[in-house]
Amino acid sequence: MTSVKEQQKIQTQFQKRMNEDDLLNCMRCGFCLPTCPTYIESGYQESHSPRGRIALMKAVVDGLIEPDEDFERSLELCLGCRACEPVCPSGVNYGHLLEEARDIVSQNKKYSLPVKVVRKLVFKELFPHQDRMRGLTGLIGFYQRSGIQTVARNSGIMKLLPESLSAMEKVLPKVPTMKEMKNRPTHLEPIGKKTFKVAFFSGCLMDTMFLDTNNATMRLLQLAGCEVVIPKQQACCGALHGHSGEKEEAKSLAKRNIQAFEEEQIDFIITNAGGCGAFLVDYDHLLKDEPEWKERARAFADKIQDISEILVKVGFHEKVKLELPHQVITYQDSCHLRNVMKTESAPRKLLNSIKGIEYKEMHNADRCCGSAGIYNIIESEMSMKMLDYKMEQVKSTYATTIVTANPGCLLQMKLGIEREGLTETMRGVHIVDLLLEAVKENG
Repeated sequence: MTSVKEQQKIQTQFQKRMNEDDLLNCMRCGFCLPTCPTYIESGYQESHSPRGRIALMKAVVDGLIEPDEDFERSLELCLGCRACEPVCPSGVNYGHLLEEARDIVSQNKKYSLPVKVVRKLVFKELFPHQDRMRGLTGLIGFYQRSGIQTVARNSGIMKLLPESLSAMEKVLPKVPTMKEMKNRPTHLEPIGKKTFKVAFFSGCLMDTMFLDTNNATMRLLQLAGCEVVIPKQQACCGALHGHSGEKEEAKSLAKRNIQAFEEEQIDFIITNAGGCGAFLVDYDHLLKDEPEWKERARAFADKIQDISEILVKVGFHEKVKLELPHQVITYQDSCHLRNVMKTESAPRKLLNSIKGIEYKEMHNADRCCGSAGIYNIIESEMSMKMLDYKMEQVKSTYATTIVTANPGCLLQMKLGIEREGLTETMRGVHIVDLLLEAVKENG
């Protein structure tokens, strides 16, 4: 429970830090309402809509309400999917308002000791340190390969976990070995005629748990004629920190990444995770109040491109023959890739260029699947409502393959497949893995 003193501190910081122009830009028109998953799934509660949350923020700034538990709950329940932004006629920067509000609340309230410890371990001691990320992933790999996983599943101990977590354990990818995670390239030559020199943002989870997808991404870039550099000093993008009220740590990670990449003379910085890409492209906003970093951040952000965009740009789908055995494929948009990076058509162009497949557009493919970073863990009930809706849309396409462009979305869709008992007839796959599979199938 937030004390009166903490509420007063939060209110003071709201008045100092919240962008009142953005708050006033909201015309309360309601165009955002049909796009907001939490508004729909909460039974159309105004306080769980973008318009409602902005009204609450403005009321705190004006001193009309206290930033109490109900106010915090409204912020917590938001996915941060930013689906409200593309449809807003006033161009309200809702995502920026949400992150600022969460940071103010987080930095001015007292957490219980267990929560403090967990937040410090995750945000300060784990994600900023890639060697520790490898160590944790290595433990998961040991669990998978040593036989402990089999024993745990057969013993029934997994039933003691919440349903969503026990199901999530089943859909985790096979983790690479420590040797594979440590033996990473820093430079790759193009295959064929050179098109661009690009840098690859390898990420933290992507370069550990999803190592195969990173390898597939770099291979596709080579096949597209790109010279690829992978800066060793790059770090976690900071998205988890920025979305969870740890803005200063996010800024620190942003500065590390800007320094790592600006030393390279490159045309683009390529990402393969929608969540990471959307946060990277916002670095100029994150560092807008730091004169020595603002322009450097803008130059960095201007070079960010999703892997699908660069492949379409060089005509990869026209130059390379892509073919797969017949299967029905549907595509689940990454919210941040579509709503922030504005990448919508490129993935679909690539998928439709694969011979042998039948592409079926999913109804409301742009609605959040409920993953949203760690949302599916900390807000499991709401997340599962969204996943149930999403799986209904998937099943209506009769798809056998669900394609995504973000690791969180991928795990969430695999979780949906598991929950629906469809593991024998349906699979979830990252778009770059499918594209490389199509190249390999063709020989």
